[in-house]
Amino acid sequence: MKHFLLTLVFAVALASGAAAQKHFTLEDLNFGGNNYRNMVPQNRSLRWMGDQLLHVNADTCWAVDLNSKGVFKEKLLFTRAQLNKWAGTEADSLHLNALTTATFPYPDQPLVYVANDKERLLVNVKSRKVEWRQPRGNAIVVASEWSKQSRAMAFVAGDNLYVTDNRGTRQVTTDGSRDIVYGQSVHRNEFGIDGGLFWSPDGRRLAYYRMDQSMVTDYPLINVPEVDDSAQVIATPAPEKYPMAGQTSHIVQVGILDLATGDTLYLRTGDPTDRYFTNVAWNPAGNVVYMMELNRDQNDCRLVSYDAVTGRRMAELYRETHDKYVEPQSPIQFLPWDASCFVMQSRNDGYNHLYLFDDQGHQLRQLTHGQWEVMEVLGFNEREHQVFIAANADNPLQRNLYRVDVESGQMTCIDEGRRGWHNGSLSPSGNYLIDSYQEPDVPRNIAIVDTRTAQAARYFTAPDPWQDYNVPEYLCGSVKADDGVTDLYYRMVMPVGFDPAKRYPTVMYVYGGPHAHNVDARWHFASRSWETYMAQRGYLLFILDNRGSEHRGRDFEQATFRQLGQVEMRDQMRGVDFLKTLAYVDTARIGVHGWSFGGFMTITMMTNHPDVFKVGVAGGPVIDWKWYEVMYGERYMDTPQDNPDGYARTSLIHQAKNLKGRLQIIIGLNDPTVVPQHAYSFLKACVAAGTQPDFYVYPGQGHNMMGHQSVHLHERITRYFDDYLK
Repeated sequence: MKHFLLTLVFAVALASGAAAQKHFTLEDLNFGGNNYRNMVPQNRSLRWMGDQLLHVNADTCWAVDLNSKGVFKEKLLFTRAQLNKWAGTEADSLHLNALTTATFPYPDQPLVYVANDKERLLVNVKSRKVEWRQPRGNAIVVASEWSKQSRAMAFVAGDNLYVTDNRGTRQVTTDGSRDIVYGQSVHRNEFGIDGGLFWSPDGRRLAYYRMDQSMVTDYPLINVPEVDDSAQVIATPAPEKYPMAGQTSHIVQVGILDLATGDTLYLRTGDPTDRYFTNVAWNPAGNVVYMMELNRDQNDCRLVSYDAVTGRRMAELYRETHDKYVEPQSPIQFLPWDASCFVMQSRNDGYNHLYLFDDQGHQLRQLTHGQWEVMEVLGFNEREHQVFIAANADNPLQRNLYRVDVESGQMTCIDEGRRGWHNGSLSPSGNYLIDSYQEPDVPRNIAIVDTRTAQAARYFTAPDPWQDYNVPEYLCGSVKADDGVTDLYYRMVMPVGFDPAKRYPTVMYVYGGPHAHNVDARWHFASRSWETYMAQRGYLLFILDNRGSEHRGRDFEQATFRQLGQVEMRDQMRGVDFLKTLAYVDTARIGVHGWSFGGFMTITMMTNHPDVFKVGVAGGPVIDWKWYEVMYGERYMDTPQDNPDGYARTSLIHQAKNLKGRLQIIIGLNDPTVVPQHAYSFLKACVAAGTQPDFYVYPGQGHNMMGHQSVHLHERITRYFDDYLK
């Protein structure tokens, strides 16, 4: 395959010229800011109705076609007012508020699926008539899933599971509570889980999660009364079921509801204690359920099939073990042209790739190969026997879109730019693709690709929303990891008005943990807008993706196993070594900031290298991994009982005595992810050691500050560096 390599170590200078440039505020740059919407690259909401491309906004839907001259033309299909009229929902209490959630579920029918506060509807946009409607009820729904085949809606309300179909609404469960959770994500959203309701392809059966967490310890969070609430004086308990590493965890089962009979059974998995059930999938006939089953140690993963009619265990189709961990992330997907074969994603060869199996569990062949990762399966072309993927095969910093021939394994890049970061939406037939992408100097382009010829036609080019502002330079390059071999990629944001003869205070922004990265080939190399704000204030920003971060293969990620923060810190310090070679970096004024895992890294770096980092801001930091949740914590650290040395070595409690620079810790009082015990315990250790961190808390907020409070948060972070680093 030809590689279109991204040229590294170059600048994207977007603001130049003699005219005076505007200055950014946090209201411009922060997602909670009042002007933020005007400062992000424009987009187009596009979707497919079969192979017909549609452009949809809140009030209007257009059909988009490419004429013989290669120009896209839009023709009005319908408006929100028209849809309300056709549906008879013009009354204020019934009308559709916006078209932004409208979908077109049937490739061969001109039907739009919409919902208002009272009902769900399918409206034929050609005949202008309602073909189906279903009442919604008044319950507060916390999870839901609609089947386009049976047109039944499964939903969770009042802790219990319900189903509404053409016979009305029925209650499926009766014992739902804080302890017994139905139809929602389990295992704390690990292993790719983002929901708990799974319709069979024919819509006749529903698989759903049941989680018993009665045995899990309550963590004592509280809700602080609003300042203007005279009725509530005392804070109220808001406990969170939180299984910490090495402690008793919840028990999960998978139920099957037969829509026709109303009968429910549970898959006979054997003892579900200390096991994880994930990546639930159905066979095309809708009578077999597949799951990835993982032991608590997370080093033994099995793909198992179950009879959906009886619940009996049928077969183990695949098993993968590893001396560190196995982490299934995606359900199997059956070929639309051959119901006896499925595609599975695995890191069995060290990188996430596609494998073809028959339904008896025989591996037919590996479809993709190489030292790169499949990042997403976009869909299939049934007629051409092709699967479409997003992957970083051309460069570790890129995400490109590819067509893979299932018979030959031939792989072809089909996106427009061949560089940058591409997201694709495939038409149901697989004949066409929406390619929405950014490049370091491209805010956003959207092209429509004919997947059979790989010919792309540009549909939309976003203007630069920052063109009138004083924008810094964004640099990208690489340094060697602490192993002296592995390339690590960095982003550097230069101070506005950069003068190489000056020396600048430098802030390292760090995350460093798994399932995330900071540097890629998006606009400005994926720079966070706060970095631009700081560069405007005279700082240099440096961001490095260390080993342990995502999309670089299994060994790259697992280098941190049983010692979180150690390898990552050594790699980050290689970044410091690089900064020290730059004459314009003031090495006496280096700061560090990060959130969550990045907060943990911030304190790790400050306390292990107290003479390097003058100032740090740690948000929502993990302090000791024995206080973190079972699934994530035990995957990377094993249990405290099995890895006492690793937990002791990575704990920051023992490092509190080494704190030398100015450190501000910021948390949300109601954080259910990194519970407040982490920060409180570190403060207690600092009191005992005589060290002096600063502390700020946001009452009522969770792991991240939401809405306009995020503007307040980033002003606080900025002021801390201004006060002590600048």
